[in-house]
Formats: sequence, C-alpha cells, structure tokens
Amino acid sequence: MCGISCIVALRDDQRDRKIDGSNSRLETVTEDELDRSLNLIRHRGPDATGKWFSSDKRIALGHVRLSINDLSPAGAQPFHNGPPSTIHAVVNGELYDHDRIRDELTRTTDFAFHSTSDCEIVIALYQRYGLSFLEHLRGEFALCLYDAEAQVFIAARDRYGIKPLFWTMQAGRLLVAAEAKAFLPLGWRPEWDVKSLAEGGWNNDERTVFKGVQKVRPGHYLVCRALGHVEQRTFWDLEYPDKRLKDVRTEEEMIASVRKHLLESVRLHLRADVPVGVYLSGGIDSSAIAGMVTHLIREQGERIGNDKETERVSCFSIAFDEDSGFDESSIASRTADFLGVKYFKKHMNEAELAKRFEDATWHCEHYYPDLNFIGKFALSELPRQHGFKVVLTGEGADEHFSGYQVYLPDYLREPDTSFQSPLFPESLRIEQFERAERDLADYYTSIGAHMSTSSDTLPRRMLNSISTPASMAAFRVDSLFAPWTKREYGNAEPELTIANNVDGRVRSLMADKWHPLHSAQYVWTKGHLANIFLSCLGDRTEMAHSIEARTPFLDHKLTEYVNGLPPSVKMRWVAASDGQTLTESAQKGAFVEKWILREAAKPFITDELYKRRKHPYSAPTTYPENGPLHKLLQHLITKENVEGLGFVDWEKTRDLIHRAFVGKEALAMRFAFSVAQWVVLSQRFGVMKAEAGSAIP
Repeated sequence: MCGISCIVALRDDQRDRKIDGSNSRLETVTEDELDRSLNLIRHRGPDATGKWFSSDKRIALGHVRLSINDLSPAGAQPFHNGPPSTIHAVVNGELYDHDRIRDELTRTTDFAFHSTSDCEIVIALYQRYGLSFLEHLRGEFALCLYDAEAQVFIAARDRYGIKPLFWTMQAGRLLVAAEAKAFLPLGWRPEWDVKSLAEGGWNNDERTVFKGVQKVRPGHYLVCRALGHVEQRTFWDLEYPDKRLKDVRTEEEMIASVRKHLLESVRLHLRADVPVGVYLSGGIDSSAIAGMVTHLIREQGERIGNDKETERVSCFSIAFDEDSGFDESSIASRTADFLGVKYFKKHMNEAELAKRFEDATWHCEHYYPDLNFIGKFALSELPRQHGFKVVLTGEGADEHFSGYQVYLPDYLREPDTSFQSPLFPESLRIEQFERAERDLADYYTSIGAHMSTSSDTLPRRMLNSISTPASMAAFRVDSLFAPWTKREYGNAEPELTIANNVDGRVRSLMADKWHPLHSAQYVWTKGHLANIFLSCLGDRTEMAHSIEARTPFLDHKLTEYVNGLPPSVKMRWVAASDGQTLTESAQKGAFVEKWILREAAKPFITDELYKRRKHPYSAPTTYPENGPLHKLLQHLITKENVEGLGFVDWEKTRDLIHRAFVGKEALAMRFAFSVAQWVVLSQRFGVMKAEAGSAIP
C-alpha cells in the first residue's frame, strides 16, 4: 500500500498563447509543491519517495512507498516502460495473481520487467490491452498512468473502492491523490459542500464533505485526453441473477464452491515479502479468515508473508471495557485458543478514545456519528508494534452474504422463486415481512432517528420499493443546519440521493430482473460500504499507521460467484422446534444471516461462532458525565467554533452535550460526535466558513 499525488496542468488555448502568437506552457508543476503534497500523506508510505515529471513540467506523478512486495530499490515507483520510456504509472494497493500474469506477459510480449513488484504489471497490461487493462487486475488498487505518446492520463479505482482516490480541478490543473489533504499545498482552499452534507452525498455518491473534491467511483476510471477533456467511465459493476430463472444447483454444490472460492482468495492474499497477520473480532467473518489461514499454512503448506510466521498465525484484536456491552475480545480469545494462534489485543477505554478523536478524524477526512472508527484507528497501531505491515480483515462479508438486519424486509419483499425452500410457506413470508419492516422502524425510533415506511415515495418507486435506502438515510444531520441552508440548497432528501446514485441501466434491472434483496445489496455496497466501511473503518484508519489491510471477502472472483447465488441461501429461516426444519405447526423460528458462509466456514471455526447471531462491531454508544469525552466535546463544541462552521445553527446545538452526557439521549450523542468532528476538520484543514450566497447558481 502506498500514497499517490498527481498533477496534470490542462491545456487552455487562450491562456497558453503568448502575445506573439506562439504557444507556451504557462502552467507548470514544481518539485517543491509535489514534495509538500506527498509529505502530507507520508503515513501511507514511509519507506521511500518517488517522482516523475514530464519534460514540459505539465504532468507530475508522485508516490510514497510502503514496501510490501519486492523490498529492493527495483520495486520503487513510478514505474516506466522502455526504453524509450513513454508510459509512466504510480499504484497504491495490492494486485494478486501477479506471478501468473507476469509469466503470461513475458511469453506473449516483449515487455522487459525490471522488478518482481506486483504493481509493475500495470504498465505491461496497459501496453498490451490499452484501456481494457483494468479488467485484468485482481485486487485492491488506485492508480494513475500517463501515456505520453497518446497524451492520455488515467486515474482508476478498484471494483469496490477498497483504496481511496480523490480528484479536483484547481486553477486549470487536474489534481488526483489518495487523500484530499494532499491537495492543500497545490492551491486548494477547502470549502464545505453543505448540500452534500445535508443530503448524504458524501456517503452515497461521488461527492465528499468538501466542495469541488470528488471521489473516483469504485469500478471506474477517470480519463483526461490531450490534457483537456476529463470524463469518468465504468470498467466493472455488480451483477445479480434473473430472479425468474430457476437455480438448478444443490445446496451442497453451492457450499462447496463458496468454500473453494474463499480459500483461493485467502491463499492469494497471503503473498507478501513481509509478515502477514489477521484482524480477529468476535464475529464469523474475521474468524473464518483466521481459520482458513491456519488451515492453509498447516495442512497445505502455504506461505504466509515472508515465511517468518510459519508455525503460528498472529491475530490482533480490540477490547472495550467489559461492562460496556460492546466487548467481544473474550470470544476472539476463545477462537484464538481453538486455532492455536498468537493473540494480541489492545484495550480501549473512554480516555483512549478521547485521546485519538482528533487525529482519527483528520485521517478519515469525513465525520462518522459512532466511535468505532477510533477503535479501528487504535487497533491499527497494534500490528506495527509487533513488526507487521500487512493484515487480513473480514470487511465485505456482510454486504455479499446478507449479514445486515436492514436487508431482511427486502429479502422478504418477494418470494425467492429461483430457490425457495418448501419449508418456508408463502403465508409465513408475508407475516415475517410485515414484522421485519415494523421492527426495523421501531429500532430507528428507539434511537431517535426516523425511517420512512411509506412505499409510495419517489425513491421507493425508482428502486422497486426496497426499504434499505430508507434505513441508510435514517440519520439526518440537516436538522442541525442554519435556516439559510434550506433557502439556498432546498430540502434535503438523502433517500433520493441514494436512488439517484443508481444509473438507469441498473434501475431497470432492479425493476424487472433482480430480487429485492440483491437490489438492497447493490445500493448498500455502492454507498455505505465504499464510502464509510472501507474508509473510516478501513483504509484511512489502517494507513494512518502504515498498515496494509487486505480484504479476501472482496476478491471479485469470489464476489461474482456469491452475487450469483439465490437469496434463500444467504438468509435462511430456521425453526425453533429442532433448529433444522419448519412444519405448519412450528410457526416460531428465526432468520439466520450469512447461512451459506456459516456452512462453508464451519470446518474452520468454533461451534460457538457457527451458531452465534451477528453482533455488529461497534464502540460503546453512551459515556459518563464529566468523563474524558464529555470534556473533549465541551472544548470543541463552543459557540465560536460552531458559528465558525457557518452551516450549523448554534441554537440547535448548544444543549447537545447536556442531552448526550446527562440526558443519555442516543441521537444527541451521535449529533454531538458529528458536530465535534466538523469542528476538527474545520480547524485541521482550514475550511472556509460556509455562508449564504456561496451556492453555485
């Protein structure tokens, strides 16, 4: 994993013309500004720095390296073809199965490899396949490539957005970087994108919390031709089966195939020239990864990293106070004992959370109303302390195997005619559907949020009536905003933002071909997975400590298979009577989420985990009066600081801290954390105060 910062000075015929009519490059890139940009993301790559400038100084590719594969100087970036060198690239991430691709390219092309780095295959693949090279990449990546002969600049992001990539236009220059803070030395003056904040654009589409700064979408590439026109295009998207077609596979076949694909993904993710560890929680996802890693090493003789950890796998965990109700470290410890792995855990109390609050916010570059991102930030300190640069994690399993309760109403919205079990009668489906929708709405009401249950809304009509977007939009921060924001930006409709983020081709598939569960998985994966869970609960908190986290569940060869499975093997009704069957008289039972993953992982996990219901990873949600967090938020949420934001109404926020810490109101606590993070971002980034009249007409 690494950090990249790239600058492209765009052509402007009027600006670039001298008085005498000859052409001149008035816009250039200086080495000093690129150095300062890279220094702000040095945490992503503390091992080396690499830079390349075009001969006319209009294009610069910058790279800070975290050495994982090919630790020699030959693995340093940027990479180039040639001689002569006409193609140049910087890559952030890991590309798997690169040995096979390298061998194939060596046989079929005259490309001369200069290293054994996984990332060098980018240049060779582009030289052979042009813009089609992206479909040959397997892994998590963000990259920038410049083809000098074709005058084409490309910035691409992996299929699920595991690696971040941002872009903006400043003073006639296209800026692309792994983190927005890298733009600060390049002429960028941060402003709040108030509309994005109000309607949830930052966590559901390509926008960020900063005006004019956008994300390259997952599975997309940005292309700039002839240093002029810039556009974003798709190279990959999620696909699901036609719900009208019968699935003829047996459950045993599907379970075996899931196990095979997941083992293959884990095997590929073990490759590195440094030690590799595993993040271990009390859930089935990370435990399945740890169990499979142990199996591959002990039973099949696989390498793990650079072979320094061949006898016992090292696992890392976070522990909250036992009386908080959120500590899962005891379960993780029992799993570690079962697997016979080395187990390291970091204890996090309230004081430790408060100590890291501001730094974690700076690294994430957006707010998040729960503090589990700070727990992940602290957890990522632990591997480094024990000599590890790489860890495997369990992100992505819930999205693909249906691990979230918010999916349940959409699973039950229609019968699964492709593979519906006869033990689950239609009458029970309808009954459970109504209960699931009601229970979910009641949950959001209990925490002070609001989930719309009406099926006759524009977003629902656009997305075949699925309710998952309503749950994604239940937490509304715009209720804290100053009155002028509504006049200037109109009514905020976060649920409509989610619906609008789905393109017309996919909306048609949702209407006619996809089961509602798969439609729900699609919008969640494009929204919360890419913009929250893989950001502040993924790359940003991990790379803050120079840790490369790998996500075997998001290997696209695995996910393409899992996405093609029928809904009824992802969520499964199990009767309370005997745990296996449901009869007409046994009308009580429960839905088991991630059923097929449980079955596929069963040989590698404890019976406790196999039977345990999902408990989402979370930090504690309530904290005592006059404690470290209470005092920190009192320091941050002041009249001066809040009014300095410009878009937040002080009268609506002045009692938040009292309501949160004294009144123990869950929603007030989340609002208080959000406002405090806006203040931190404002101060750390120097964000200009938002004011009426600043909206673009």
